[in-house]
Amino acid sequence: MLVLSSPATSLELLASSTSGEYYCPVPLNLYNSPTGEELATQAATQRHIKLLEKTITNQFIQVQLCEDGYLAWLSLNDLPTLKSAPENYKHKKISRQQIAKCIPKIIAFTKAAMAQTNYYFWGGTVAPNYDCSGLMQAAFSASGIWLPRDSYQQEDFVQKISDEELLPGDLIFFANKRVDHVALYLGDNYYIHSSGQDVGRNKIAIDTLSDKGDKVSTYYYEKIYSFGRVMESYCP
Repeated sequence: MLVLSSPATSLELLASSTSGEYYCPVPLNLYNSPTGEELATQAATQRHIKLLEKTITNQFIQVQLCEDGYLAWLSLNDLPTLKSAPENYKHKKISRQQIAKCIPKIIAFTKAAMAQTNYYFWGGTVAPNYDCSGLMQAAFSASGIWLPRDSYQQEDFVQKISDEELLPGDLIFFANKRVDHVALYLGDNYYIHSSGQDVGRNKIAIDTLSDKGDKVSTYYYEKIYSFGRVMESYCP
């Protein structure tokens, strides 16, 4: 058992894990800091988590998501929901050829997400509400392919290509001072993304890769930073 002095009673009630990892039987919110003021990301069902026991406050504990190495803070109130993982999470090596076969399924995931009632949700990786990179990570992970969590990390991870090389399933990155938005290319100059309320559609939608489109499409066209192809599954 993990034993801490009061008031961290939720840790005292959490069974130890022989693997050193836990998994989420239900989706959980994870935060940017131990104040819990801003959502960082979400841990979907079955994701593996490591507890970083040296970084505990009276209300939060720092954790690491095993699939993408993401660091965030979990409320101690949510600790009792975690289950001990019998084995450590194992990353699977996936070839580009295997990824290419999954592209129709990945595109179908994003379109099915769009068909649900949804809104843009900063930090969202769990249906029905996603942020831009959360939607990309969820769509690829549903096919067993992992991407880093944030858009700028995803841009750094993929193989850079030109706009003339774009194929369905490639990623399009947008930037202001640095990369801060990502979309999935569908083909025929269309892409799908979850965009915000201020400079987007506040939901998942399909836009055109052109400066001749509507206000939203034109805005993002002017912010294009790079294009990339997922060549492997991310392993932190």
